[in-house]
Amino acid sequence: MWTLATHRFMSASCLARVAKVCTVAIISNKGFVTAAPNNICRIGRGPHQAFASSRALITSMAHKEASNVEDPSGSVENEKIEVAGQHVEVVGVPGISSTDISKAIKSGPFRQWLDYMKGSSGILTLGGSGGGRCSLRKILIQSIDMFGPRVGFVKFKADIIDLKTGAKLPGIVFARGGAVGILMLLECEGVKYAVLTEQARVPVGRTIMELPAGMLDDDAGDFVGTAAREVEEETGIHIKASDLIDLTGLLDESTGRKMFPSPGGSDEEITLFLYRCHVKKEVIDSLQGQDTGLRDHGELIRVHVVPYDTLWRMSPDSKVLAAIALYETALRLNLLPNSPNAPDLSQF
Repeated sequence: MWTLATHRFMSASCLARVAKVCTVAIISNKGFVTAAPNNICRIGRGPHQAFASSRALITSMAHKEASNVEDPSGSVENEKIEVAGQHVEVVGVPGISSTDISKAIKSGPFRQWLDYMKGSSGILTLGGSGGGRCSLRKILIQSIDMFGPRVGFVKFKADIIDLKTGAKLPGIVFARGGAVGILMLLECEGVKYAVLTEQARVPVGRTIMELPAGMLDDDAGDFVGTAAREVEEETGIHIKASDLIDLTGLLDESTGRKMFPSPGGSDEEITLFLYRCHVKKEVIDSLQGQDTGLRDHGELIRVHVVPYDTLWRMSPDSKVLAAIALYETALRLNLLPNSPNAPDLSQF
């Protein structure tokens, strides 16, 4: 039996409306039998002819529905902001209020994104001193995730045009701001160990062994303080911020001295720190398999201590792999302090 195929981008609501217009019933060897208003499909027409007419209708309706999503109108809220001397409209999809839009615009991740856009290496200044080659025309706020009273994540779509070619740049952004990762190396009886945390990562549907890490909680940009706090929360080890070495700080100034794990879709920038110390065997044993994390915040974390020599193959975490590369290069170029710090072992 022949079945009418639907356009792959058609929504369920669009399909329901099409079903009211065109109903395909039976195929026989002698002809194509249908029941269809407005003579869209007629008795005696072959399935391919009928399919072409029906598909044209479906495609038209699906495209119309898709355009409504891309260019919301009617009950949407909007604001205007000034970017590089131009007024840019910021609109929200239906359901996003003017209050939500204001919160998104004032949030740290969104303001940081705008600053980068206008910076010396920004997309709007690619033309150099002669002016920007690209133009930001419009921003569509698609969703906002609140962390209590604070904006945590903002997903939006930026309408950016290359003025030279007229082409539109890919502009979907998941803005989440800055974060830190800490490469913790514990030296014990001549062997170097690394500390990893294992936790469930819903976006990838599995648990991941990764560096102790965390997001910045405010707009102050306190990367060092955040790193020290995250180490204590995730491993139970209290460290002084002054004992941390900024590995990404060794990068060229033109990089912004941050690591971008997924710049094709997210603005997330990570500062990678190094912490080294000598410990006794009892410390290694007490850390191994320890369950930590802020349970009331949904953190289910297990600590693992692995030989540093095997670290590169123990984790798919980009922070781990980047930290190893920076650490090994810094060692080779003699850019690190000669001896690691010795912590107060009474804390364990």
